[in-house]
Amino acid sequence: MTISHKSNLFLTNPIAYSVFLFVLLIGMSVLFLSREQLFGPDVLDRIMDKGEIIVITRNNAHCYYIDRDQAMGFEYDLVKEFSDYLGVKLKIIIAQEWDEMVPKLLKEDAHIIAANFPINPKWEDMIRFSDEYMTIQQQIVVNRDNAEIKSINDLTGKKIHVRKGTSYQEQLEELKKQGMQIEIEALENISTAELIQKVARGEFEVTIADSNVAMLNRRYFPQAVIRDVIGEKESLAWAVHPDADKLLEKINEFFIKIKKDGIFDQIFNRYYTDIEQFDYIDLQAYHRRLQSRLPRFTSIIKEAASKYGFDWCVIAALIYQESKFEEWAKSPDGAYGLMQLTQRTADSYDVKDIYDPKQNVHSGVRYLKKLYDLFQESEGADRLFIAFAAFNTGQGHVRDAQRLAKKLNLDPNKWASLSKTLPMLREWEYFKDARYGYCRGNEPVQYVRQIMIYYDILRHQRLEHDPSTPDLPPRI
Repeated sequence: MTISHKSNLFLTNPIAYSVFLFVLLIGMSVLFLSREQLFGPDVLDRIMDKGEIIVITRNNAHCYYIDRDQAMGFEYDLVKEFSDYLGVKLKIIIAQEWDEMVPKLLKEDAHIIAANFPINPKWEDMIRFSDEYMTIQQQIVVNRDNAEIKSINDLTGKKIHVRKGTSYQEQLEELKKQGMQIEIEALENISTAELIQKVARGEFEVTIADSNVAMLNRRYFPQAVIRDVIGEKESLAWAVHPDADKLLEKINEFFIKIKKDGIFDQIFNRYYTDIEQFDYIDLQAYHRRLQSRLPRFTSIIKEAASKYGFDWCVIAALIYQESKFEEWAKSPDGAYGLMQLTQRTADSYDVKDIYDPKQNVHSGVRYLKKLYDLFQESEGADRLFIAFAAFNTGQGHVRDAQRLAKKLNLDPNKWASLSKTLPMLREWEYFKDARYGYCRGNEPVQYVRQIMIYYDILRHQRLEHDPSTPDLPPRI
């Protein structure tokens, strides 16, 4: 029987012909109908229709926490920026356990996981990851007095405490499979920061933490030190449901945008300012003086900060940078007291006793507020950092740095711009045309950097011991 004859029989058979037309119609539908028409709206479409995006994260210093009734955290600030980018409300869900996040995502209880979450091959068949936004590596953390553990090989025979269900536990289990003799103590209901604190106190011998977590927490607990890395570098990313194609595309567009326009760097610096900078002697002295010296002046600092609208921890950090909380401090340049007032500034505010803590602090904060008000073209943390720089080096040099920034097509109202142009005012090529001439421009940049390190440590202590502190703008 020829092919032509078979075709004629097929076409003359009503049932076969009807089946053929049905299959053809379905095929045409697949070709010409959108995915939404066939399978329903994409996750992104549902987000936009409802006007709300739900994000699952963790409650810790790196992801999400509440400080004085304000939501904060590196991951939180990123997803808040993303929700604003979409024009929808943000809802946060806290995962109590690390290994409950993926199941919640697959059950569609949330749209995104944003929780310091590394791209892990074991999840790639179940969920989808965005482009990476940060690279980290797991590190060994021990007490400074521990001379036995210097490298990964020194872990042999040791008990290592980590939180149960984390990627740290997975990496240690992998080392055991490879033959390393280690004891893994996986604990529930304890954060990595708490584990680092216990190591710093000598309660545990060793723990494991991601590099960003380890470097930040050694500020808070200087007795903890980083010894070595374990495993390969890992990429942090957001995770979405496997069917969330359009949402994933939008997330990747968002990361490209904020890395290009500097918003990502602003958020990063808000939490990880100079994270690699670590001066053990300086930080140990700071922690001691927070206990021995600061309490004498806390009420004065809080009163002045409240009066002029600042976070008292910001003012305390500034005072430590100026005088180490020493009320009788005197600099070779003729600055006096806790806030290192010049006699000229003291006279302008009718200060009778420049060494009196209350007069000194109130006048110093009042002067800072004056500088803060001068730079109203800047916003948020940029405005505060610029005011700090003016407090240190004078508003004239800061204005010169702003004018130079304009010439270089940089935003003169961003601290990131001035941290580049202020040091340039040390060079003849740039300060010869400046109204206020030569400036030791590296100093105000380092000055602001140190204040923010001191502030971060004090803010961390406040979160632990004084969560009821009232909210005072401006926020950092």
